[in-house]
Formats: sequence, C-alpha cells, structure tokens
Amino acid sequence: MKTSLIITVFITAIALAVSSFAQSSPAPGGKVTNTGQVAVPANPATGQPNPADMMKQMMELSKIGENHKLLSSLDGNWDYTIKFWMNPDPNAKPQESKGSATRKSVMGGRYVMMDVSGKMQMPGEDGKMKDMQFKGMGLEGYDNIKKKFVTSWIDNMGTGIEFSEGTYDPATKSFTYTSEMEPVPGMKTAVREVIKIADNNHMSLEWYENQGGQEKKTMEINYTKKK
Repeated sequence: MKTSLIITVFITAIALAVSSFAQSSPAPGGKVTNTGQVAVPANPATGQPNPADMMKQMMELSKIGENHKLLSSLDGNWDYTIKFWMNPDPNAKPQESKGSATRKSVMGGRYVMMDVSGKMQMPGEDGKMKDMQFKGMGLEGYDNIKKKFVTSWIDNMGTGIEFSEGTYDPATKSFTYTSEMEPVPGMKTAVREVIKIADNNHMSLEWYENQGGQEKKTMEINYTKKK
C-alpha cells in the first residue's frame, strides 16, 4: 500500500514537472534546461521533455556526492563553548556559556541533523540576567541543483526558521554561509557565518552581523568532539 502511494506521488510530481516545463519550453525540437545547468532533451514531436529522461535526471541529482560526505564526516557528539558580544561597547568582555551538540546523518547521508542544548545568560522580564535553557536544531545539506550548501535553523528563542546558503573552500577547510534574520519586525539584518574545520576533533563558528552598514562579529563557538 505504501509503495503504491509513493509511486503515485512520484508519477504525479513528474507530470506536474512536465507540465511546468511545457509552459516555458521553446519551439519543438529545442532544449529545456533545469535551472540553466543540465539540458533535458525535448521530444521532437511535442516539444516537451520526455518523462523517462526527466526521471533519469532526477535520480542522478538525488545521488550523494563528496560534499554530502564532507558534512557527514563531522557526525558525532561535541562539546562547545560560546561567546556573545551583546554589549555595544567594543571593549566589553563577551558573555560565555557551554553546551553540547550531536550531529547525525539522515536520509541515507543526504542531510545532517544537529541537536544543540545548553545554558546561556539572557535578560529576564525584569531586565536582570539569568540562566536560560537553550535548545536548537539545524538541518544541513548540499543541493545538487543549486550547487550550494544549504542549511535551516530553529531554536526555542524564536518562532522563525532561518535559511542559509553557502560554499566550501577546501584550501582553508571552511564553510561560508549568508542569510538574513529578523529578530523583531522590520529589523532585518544580513548575517555571514564562517565555519572552520581545524581537524577531525575541532571546529569553530564565527557569526558576523551587518550593523549600520558595518560588519561586526557578535558570536563565536568552539567545538571539541567528545571521546
């Protein structure tokens, strides 16, 4: 029963994709491209992509590559220390706290889920600083169509979902992600994250925010893999 449902959904998806391609297809005999990267041969008689060719392409794009294996290589249990620069005074000491993170590959290695927990000092309703339990969850992957690393993030400090896209530099063993956050209505802030892989047991994250047209480092996390 489940297999039949999956096949039906898959065929429906292909039919919708073919319909979408047909709406934007060139004259019969021309070529239609998938995000301008991979050509899908058109049927000379109809000018529409062949469903068999589309399925072959979709299956090819679903394969795991070296970029997925790179993310999976960071699987495991980690301890971390985090620093926040929340005070506008550049000479002020950062707030520090600790926590743990677990990274686990899912969907056959196509994605990595990360669960984070810890405590941090946050101002309460009375304005006084107090320990608060922090919970976060991330999902990372490499999009074969976009040819970019992609991530999403949620935590118990908000209700939104942060989406990021990035690249990897093998020379420096670092990921660079860009995104935009909106902690309060109308206050949109451009963000840049740099994740550096020192070795199999150590990595770090630096978080930069664009404040008033100037980029400022507001967070740093150092991870050590548990033995």
